[in-house]
Amino acid sequence: MPESVDPTPEPLPELPLPPPPDPAVVLEKMRREWDERARENARYYVATANENWTDEEYFESGRINVSHEVLTDMINICQGKDPKQMKVLEIGCGSGRITRALAEVFGEVYAVDISGEMIAQAKETLKDRPNAHVFQNNGTDLSVLGDIEVDFAFSYIVFQHIPSRDVIRNYVREVARLLRPGCLFKFQVQGDATLLTSPEDTWIGVPFSDEDAVAMAEECGFEPRHRIGAGTQYFWLWYFRR
Repeated sequence: MPESVDPTPEPLPELPLPPPPDPAVVLEKMRREWDERARENARYYVATANENWTDEEYFESGRINVSHEVLTDMINICQGKDPKQMKVLEIGCGSGRITRALAEVFGEVYAVDISGEMIAQAKETLKDRPNAHVFQNNGTDLSVLGDIEVDFAFSYIVFQHIPSRDVIRNYVREVARLLRPGCLFKFQVQGDATLLTSPEDTWIGVPFSDEDAVAMAEECGFEPRHRIGAGTQYFWLWYFRR
């Protein structure tokens, strides 16, 4: 009689996980591709609801976003301060759509973007707003701003495009460095793990679970007091500086 054959196949050896992407490579790709998007159609890539924004429509869309996400949350944001006496930081200002609206509410706005092309357009957009200051940063830190102290930090539809958690964590740590104790950093991350992502993709960024968001806050010196939208592309986080 033939020998019996074990129907259970031998387990395949575990393949090593690919190394995380080099942040320097990711940042250079982000800078290059956002410069290209800015040259092609900056306003569309900042706000994809319209391919051909007029000035009036574009700036009004920024006011609407600030009205929904900032003006409805002034208790958390101002904490008794006069907004006209506050310094505000914006991460990922693009061509200045949100920056312009923030400058209408707060005393001083400092905004950064990795794209030199976006910053050039933002400077033109904001030339009649002397309280709005925009800078091209290196994508790894906020050293371009020195050691200024800010009372509120905000980022709108920016981290959803970043494919590296290391880059995002660096930004969060740097915001903690500049934000006064007790003050708020309100921002979004990409929370939908079903979206196909890749370290090579600078449009759909790396996803964060609720647990990931809590861990990042605690690691970087924040209290993750509120979170809305876990599991969606627009996962809002309220990080209060410890």
